[in-house]
Formats: sequence, C-alpha cells, structure tokens
Amino acid sequence: MKINIASPIHGTQKVFDIEDEKRIQRLYEKRVAQEFEGEILGDQFKGYTFKITGGQDKEGFAMKQGVLTSSRVRLLLSPGEIGFQSWRAKSGERRRRSVRGCILGPDLSVLNVIVTKEGEEKLEGLTDRTVPRRLGPKRADKIRKLFNLTKEDDVRKYVLKRTVQREGKKPRTKSPKIQRLITPITLERKRRKRALIAKRRAKSQEEREKYQQLIARRRSLVVQKKRAKRLLLLRNLRLKELGAIKAEEAKKKAAPPAKKAAKPAKGPAKGPAKAPAKAPAKESPKPKAKAAKEEKPVKEEKAKETKPAKTEAAPKKDKPAKEKAAAPKKEAKPKKGAQ
Repeated sequence: MKINIASPIHGTQKVFDIEDEKRIQRLYEKRVAQEFEGEILGDQFKGYTFKITGGQDKEGFAMKQGVLTSSRVRLLLSPGEIGFQSWRAKSGERRRRSVRGCILGPDLSVLNVIVTKEGEEKLEGLTDRTVPRRLGPKRADKIRKLFNLTKEDDVRKYVLKRTVQREGKKPRTKSPKIQRLITPITLERKRRKRALIAKRRAKSQEEREKYQQLIARRRSLVVQKKRAKRLLLLRNLRLKELGAIKAEEAKKKAAPPAKKAAKPAKGPAKGPAKAPAKAPAKESPKPKAKAAKEEKPVKEEKAKETKPAKTEAAPKKDKPAKEKAAAPKKEAKPKKGAQ
C-alpha cells in the first residue's frame, strides 16, 4: 500500500511505499480523521503522529467521511460532494454515485495522511526542507491574522508579492488584489448609499401621503355626489307631490258645489240602516222644436172657434182617430232656420 504523507508546516508532500502487510494490517478498522503512531509504519517514523485524511480503493473510488462501512456503496450525491464533480451536473441536479466507506480495509491502494507531530529524525524530502508559499492570503482579515496586525495598520504594505521575469522583458512584480479592504473611498460609498436609501424612503413616504390624500379626497367627492343625487331625487319627488296637490285643489274649485247629504240622527238607529237618499236628477232642458209643436195646435183650436156657423149645419165626417193624431205631427215639423 502507498502512504501519501503531507506536512502542512513545511509545505511538502511525499509518497512512501510500504510492502509489509503485517504493518498495514494494524491500520485496519481505523476511520478517517483518526490519528495513529508513526511506528506502526516503520522505525523511520518513530516519534511522528499521523492523521488519516482519506484514500482510494484499487478501482479508484474515494473514501467518504460519514459512510461507516469498509465496502463500496451507491449514494445520491449533490454536485461538489466527494464522488460527484460539480462540472458534470446541471444546477440542482443530483446523481447516484459509488463511494468507498470511511473504514480502512485491505481493498485500499492509497492512504492519505498528514503530519500532526514531528519526531526526532528528519524525513528526507518531507521535513528536512521548507517550501515557501507561492501565493499569500488575499483577504484583508487573513493577512492581518498572518502578520498579527491591528485595524490601524495598513494591510497593503504586507501583501505577499512575487517577481516574474521573462526572456527579453523587464522583471515585474505581481500581487493579489486585496478583498474586503476598507478604505476612505469605501466608507464614502457606504455613506452615499445610505443617504440615497434614506432619500428614496422619504420620497416614497411623501408620495404615499399625497396618494392617500388624493384617495381620501376622491372618496369624499363620491360621497358628496351621492348625497347631492339623493337630495335631488327627494326634491323632485316633493315637487311632484306638491303639483298633484295643487291639481286636485284646482279641480275642486272648478267643479260646482254639491248638495250636502242629510246628516244621520245622533241617536242609535233601532231598525236596519237606510240607504242614503239619491240626489234628484237634473231636469234636462226641452228642445225648442217641441215647444213650437205645442204652440201650433193651440192656434188651430182658436181658429176653429172663430169659424162661421155654416160648418155647424153641415158637419163633415169625422176622420179616424189615427189620422187625427198624425195630422198635428206633420204640421209641427220645425223649419231648418228655427233650430
């Protein structure tokens, strides 16, 4: 089995090939994040303490922390987790992938460990040299932590720089852009943003008050219009009623006065109640033609009386009664001008 040992303090890393199976068997049943003595791997690691960080089996499946088994299992993984690379998936996608458990076993081919405690002897290529950091911290707080700075110190003076030299060109220095750096310009921008936010808030509040006043005014106008409409309807109804009353009074004045009906006796009536007496019917005026008919027979009677006595000696035969009754009617016909 190959043991990949890394030293974070020195910034180095080296792979050791251990062929003794008896020494490797002593690591079985240990888990990721556990520590063990370096003497287990050999005498050259005496006094060292190593911490297990991971490993791979013979098929290349990586060990996953939290999977408490010494075999391989299939789990539903999200992008970025161990066993599922993020660039292979779409956003929000999950896939089922095979991962190795976190318990050590004989199926491992590589075991990754880090040095937590150094021994007396230096390991060649691991602890006998120190590799400087190629890139320093980029964030302002981490730079302060690395150099033990305060907030009053200028972080820009402590940024790690490196020189780059190319053939035929002048050497130049490169340094990272400090992130989360607070400068007077950033403070001014922050104050400006806050002032803009306060100004917008005051403007929106003022516009809201104006809008509320407008709505209240419109509501009051609607109420006033409804009230005026109601009053107009009531006024029109009242005018109609007064017009009807005046019309009735005018009819009563134009009509002739009717005779008063007889008042009933005050005492209680003993017999059955009598119906009210009907008013006498008005006598319709007779036409002038009938009056002319009546005057003509009277004149004829007077003429008969003044006739000579000859008629008495030889009286004529009397006409039948029907002819006598019809004769005066013919003479009594009025002329057209008399009507």
